[in-house]
Amino acid sequence: MIEHIGNRYIENRPVYSANAFQEEHKKKQRYHKTFLDHLKVCCSCSTQKAKRIALSLLPIASWLPAYRVKEWLLSDIVSGISTGLVCVLQGLAYALLVNIPPSYGLYAAFFPIITYFFLGTSRHIAVGPFPVLSIMVGATVMRLSSMDNSDAMDSYNSSMSNNSSEDNYKVMVAATVTVLSGIIQLLMGALQVGFMVIYLSESLISGFTTAAAVHVLVSQLKFMLQLSVPSHTDPFSLFKILISIFSQIEKTNIADLVTSLIILFILFVVKEINQRYRAKLPVPIPIELIMTVIATGVSYGFDFERRFNVTVIGNMPSGFEPPITYDLEVIKGTIGDSFSIAIVGFAVAFSVASVYSLKHDYAIDGNQELIALGVSNIFTGSFKGFAASTALSRSAIQESTGGKTQVAGILSALIVLIFIENLGFLLAPLQKSVLAALALGNLKGMLMQFTEIRRLWRKDKYDCLIWIVTFIFVTVLGLALGLAASVAFQLLTIVFRTQFPKCSTLASVGRSNIYKNKKDYSDIYEPEGVKIFRCPSPIYFANISFFKQKLIDAVGFSPLRILRKRNKALKKIRKLQKQGLLQVTPKGLICTVDGLKDSDEELDNNQVEELNQPVNTTDLPFQIDWNASLPLNIAVPKIQLHSLILDFSAVSFLDVSSMRGLKSILQDFIRIKVDVYIVGTDDDFIEKLARCEFFDDEVKDSIFFLTIHDAVLHILMKKDYSTSKFNFNQVPVETKF
Repeated sequence: MIEHIGNRYIENRPVYSANAFQEEHKKKQRYHKTFLDHLKVCCSCSTQKAKRIALSLLPIASWLPAYRVKEWLLSDIVSGISTGLVCVLQGLAYALLVNIPPSYGLYAAFFPIITYFFLGTSRHIAVGPFPVLSIMVGATVMRLSSMDNSDAMDSYNSSMSNNSSEDNYKVMVAATVTVLSGIIQLLMGALQVGFMVIYLSESLISGFTTAAAVHVLVSQLKFMLQLSVPSHTDPFSLFKILISIFSQIEKTNIADLVTSLIILFILFVVKEINQRYRAKLPVPIPIELIMTVIATGVSYGFDFERRFNVTVIGNMPSGFEPPITYDLEVIKGTIGDSFSIAIVGFAVAFSVASVYSLKHDYAIDGNQELIALGVSNIFTGSFKGFAASTALSRSAIQESTGGKTQVAGILSALIVLIFIENLGFLLAPLQKSVLAALALGNLKGMLMQFTEIRRLWRKDKYDCLIWIVTFIFVTVLGLALGLAASVAFQLLTIVFRTQFPKCSTLASVGRSNIYKNKKDYSDIYEPEGVKIFRCPSPIYFANISFFKQKLIDAVGFSPLRILRKRNKALKKIRKLQKQGLLQVTPKGLICTVDGLKDSDEELDNNQVEELNQPVNTTDLPFQIDWNASLPLNIAVPKIQLHSLILDFSAVSFLDVSSMRGLKSILQDFIRIKVDVYIVGTDDDFIEKLARCEFFDDEVKDSIFFLTIHDAVLHILMKKDYSTSKFNFNQVPVETKF
């Protein structure tokens, strides 16, 4: 019963052990489903289930019939046109990151939108090329296009009629890795493993995308400077590219450099205006489109290609090309890269989709998103596009210009289609350095993530370390290998957190039933002879040794050492007693012979098992007080501890190895007459310990208690108040039972 007076309460209930609580409050009998039960539900069939599955696999059937034409159509049209123009430019720009002709970027901007319109669950993301994925695909393309694969390249291009054999091979590699990543995403979605993205933490994704932005920046320098830079995809490739660039910096094309710097400056200024005055602007200023139109007109009007020898996009073929033919050797060489591309692409798309779903209050399905992205990549790769996800800036434009559904997406695809079929020739005079500047202009948000370091350092040192290490790994080792190493390091930090938990000794704060780390408070009450030890993590094979050492440090002695000392002393006492050299007095045991020497050899120290057994004094005609003075040269450390309370409320699990180690050290405490109490565990936890023979049935009721305060009061009531230094009246009135 609980009574409250103002902001205070008085609680009146029994002291509960685990058994006592179960006897007074019977648990409900619940049926826990087995694997077969879940399998039956999964394999069962009904009309409603079939309809639910069909709607989940084809989300358009759910939202399109409810489309509000009068309210949403105009907004979607405006959003679709704005987003479509950006899609064209970003598709061309990101194709340079993949090291393929820019025209193929239009395919990557077109095909994913079509499939996602039918299969996607997010209403606001704009699927298509993403710079991080593009640079990852580009790294794979350059690795397989190196001189080591010249035979495979010649074999593939011998069957092609296009004159640009090297470009054909690169396009085929990019399309192959895209199809494979799509297949992986589709399989993951079918197997319902969308949860795997949770292993990519926010800190890891932030550090990874920042490092990827650095790779994008370095990769675009050759277009801005118009230098011939050999490709590098091995670890330290970033530094090798920089060395190659600076070794031929005198060959820079000044026209390309000046053009790209001017465009970069204008992009940053206008994007800052868009960001600062986004609440006042009806739509963001389409600076990419404006600069592209101006740069194309200037390049064409002043004939930059002939006068300044700049590199331009050139003639782009209109229409679509036939599907690719795959090469088995390329498939074998891109499986590993495809897996990392599939994971990163889904992680980025799902993160952005989650932001907009929370903002606009609708649900998204991670597994269906995997299926949608997988089919999109398969479809895109089959028609010579490259891997798709979502670009943050493109999605922001689609949402901020009033996009309500993926109808805006399908309209943006229509804009891209117009350029593919009819208007591509208008962009022929556009400099590649302009596309490089446009790509870098969209990296501002990613590069600004360096400010995350300060925020993470204040909030969580481990997360800050994950960010920094991820950035270093990805920068130095490359995208795919760096991502794998970063994930491994992140999981390792979790192991470190549990392997070295912050164990503490608790005490009552303000003489209440609230127990906190006694190092943090001055007004504490710690019953004499009682230690309350808390472990805030799972106990398993990797940290059981650390747990035992921390427990020994908390109590101030090793119970095994005390036990062995007492057994050694007991052997000496038995020997003296048999020789009649001991006399029992009210003050303790007195040896009647002075100067008796006893060699350690007689203690038989090699019999360790015998020394580890409980102290047995039943054969002696007297009881030994181990904290009193012992005769002669018999020295045993004195301990004041008589009760040890283990707070396991934060221990989520124990494995077999840890239970064996825990049982060993707790038995040592019990053998030296220290009572052990375990609090904060649930019934399943206790049953698991029972199955592992952690305790005998008769002691179960005496060691498991609901709370720390229950155990403390049990100890207080168990002791003899007249002789004990415990004072029951010192316990606050509010907690008397």
